[in-house]
Amino acid sequence: MDTIPLGALFGALLLLIILSAFFSGSETGLMALNRYRLRHLVRAKHPGAIRAQQLLDKPDRLIGLILLGNNFANILASSLTTVIALRLAGQAGIAAGAGLLTLVILIFAEVTPKTLAALHPERFAFPSAFIYKPLLKILYPLVWIVNMITNSLLKLIGVSPGEETSQALSREELRTVLMEAGTLIPKRHQTMLLSLLDLEHATVEDIMIPRNEIVGIDLTDNIDDIMNLLSRTQYTRLPVFEESVDHIVGMLHIRRVLPLLQKQTLSMDELRAAIREPYFIPEGTSLNRQLLNFQREGRRIGLVVDEYGDILGLATVEDILEEVVGEFTTDPSATHKGITAEDGGTYLLDASAGVRELNRTLKIELPTDGPKTLNGLILEHMETIPEPGTSLLLAGYPVEILQTKDNAVKTVRLKPRLVRSEQAPTVS
Repeated sequence: MDTIPLGALFGALLLLIILSAFFSGSETGLMALNRYRLRHLVRAKHPGAIRAQQLLDKPDRLIGLILLGNNFANILASSLTTVIALRLAGQAGIAAGAGLLTLVILIFAEVTPKTLAALHPERFAFPSAFIYKPLLKILYPLVWIVNMITNSLLKLIGVSPGEETSQALSREELRTVLMEAGTLIPKRHQTMLLSLLDLEHATVEDIMIPRNEIVGIDLTDNIDDIMNLLSRTQYTRLPVFEESVDHIVGMLHIRRVLPLLQKQTLSMDELRAAIREPYFIPEGTSLNRQLLNFQREGRRIGLVVDEYGDILGLATVEDILEEVVGEFTTDPSATHKGITAEDGGTYLLDASAGVRELNRTLKIELPTDGPKTLNGLILEHMETIPEPGTSLLLAGYPVEILQTKDNAVKTVRLKPRLVRSEQAPTVS
């Protein structure tokens, strides 16, 4: 070493520090790669991504190779520093050289490259993968010995090096990914994807038409009244019953009787012949399950029943799809399902409207884990049937009862602006 010029020693030391920075940065870059983006790039035949994926498939070998190279560079750099310090300042320079080298490696070979690699992992990972692939073949015997020893130690503590960890995202993790996608996903598409995830938590009771609002054909009516109903209805499918919806007969598609209806020759026998057997949906069925059931059964409409077989309401595939894509109406100024806008930012609401529908339409956040309608929510909150003129704060929203009838709230006025509970009394 005494015959080697100091310039050559400093040059070799600089090269070793650069090598150490390369190993440190590439390690962080490879480990910080987004695994889902990496798989996408692999499918797109990106050469750097393909090599990086091959390296990451055997993480123990990759880590062994990187640490061999990094430690070799750092230890050799330390030895060179000692030699340089002895030649420049004798024994007294060893401590100063060690301290200076530690600072240099920490700043230039550890913190700086690792920070850059964490911020831009692909810029470090993909080029380094071209180097690591042949280097792994050259140093494989040494890497294999190191891995054999480390894997044996891992097995002693109950860890299997070959065991693959699951990288599947849970529903909540996927929701977080969608919410943090930002401008990568258009806002409307983001809302639709999040709504798809929410179908698991909503049930048919959340979107069904309650039984008291079901429009259907009563076979006990005379044929003229039935024909008049068929010619005026806005629905293409109607339930058919006798006297009440509790005595359901089936479902009628208007298309099956339309030719006879146009000729005014529809008879009761022909009407009965066109009826299709009813399709029943158990209460509590999740929306995503029911959407699949509709598809499997070739149905678009079903009657929701409770555990006793009593009919609770009616659900359609369109109602489920509206939970994902939003309302199908094209006129935003039109009165929408019992929702009427007033001057001053308030709304007149039909209290039989569903809570989820109100939340979606008015952009409010009434609780959805209890009653399914606004009337039920008010009655649960009040624990009594309120008188007209009663005002209350419902989940922080000012609500005024305008009309009650038949032991139920019929019409309310709501202001979709949150008010803190300490600012106003809950009930007046």
